[in-house]
Amino acid sequence: MCEKRLEGKIAIVTGGAQGLGEAISKRLADEGAKVAVADINYSKAREVSEEIIKNFEEFGAMAIEVDVTKSEDVKKMVDETVKKFGRIDILVSNAGILKAFEITEFPEDIWRKVIDVNLVGYFICAKEVAKVMKGQKSGVIIQINSKSGKKGSFWNSAYASSKFGAIGLTQSIALDLAPYGVRVNAICPGNLLDSPLWMDSLYEQYSCKWGISKEEVRKKYEEQVPLGRGCTYDDVCNVLVFLASDEASYMTGQAINVTGGQEMR
Repeated sequence: MCEKRLEGKIAIVTGGAQGLGEAISKRLADEGAKVAVADINYSKAREVSEEIIKNFEEFGAMAIEVDVTKSEDVKKMVDETVKKFGRIDILVSNAGILKAFEITEFPEDIWRKVIDVNLVGYFICAKEVAKVMKGQKSGVIIQINSKSGKKGSFWNSAYASSKFGAIGLTQSIALDLAPYGVRVNAICPGNLLDSPLWMDSLYEQYSCKWGISKEEVRKKYEEQVPLGRGCTYDDVCNVLVFLASDEASYMTGQAINVTGGQEMR
């Protein structure tokens, strides 16, 4: 039997009920962690947590309803996790949204909402979890960022702004928490072309705006990648498990590209 690299660790995954967040929640469980699946969609979070309990460990998961933009929700998430599992070793700040508009057409309320979820939400979650980790003098915070956190993104000014800001936040929190043995890093995936975000939204948006088929939209994005394909959940989870493990004990304040060579800095 293969050694589980996160055996006995306690993790919170925000946005953990679907897509990449669901994949992360299940991968952490497979690596031996107990997982608090936190999401604004409580019924789906509960489905994921029940699946983890069924497939991995009887008491290995819980579901928590949380709106990451609300401090009271986040404090409750942290309190419930500590009450059930006793500590928090890993926070994966994954909750996020993406809305695409050309800058002159971007509704201000939607622009602010993207910043609120992707950047302010990350700040609130990191702030509350850090209080626990400082007391433990250990822990790992991992933010799911994007290649759009390294380079501006067409029609995605709000998303790119939120992700650029989150890398600065990651570096700053890393400095704040280093004296307490808490590491803070970000992962910058490429385009997850098979994710619900793309399948249920972005292909349609870009197809309409560019006047091409959804298949042509996918091909357009694949051709931008030196390795010739989109990013997968496994690509991201492989790096995440490494960063969460003791193997990355000398890494903090980093924003790691997982982009197939599309972004190289």
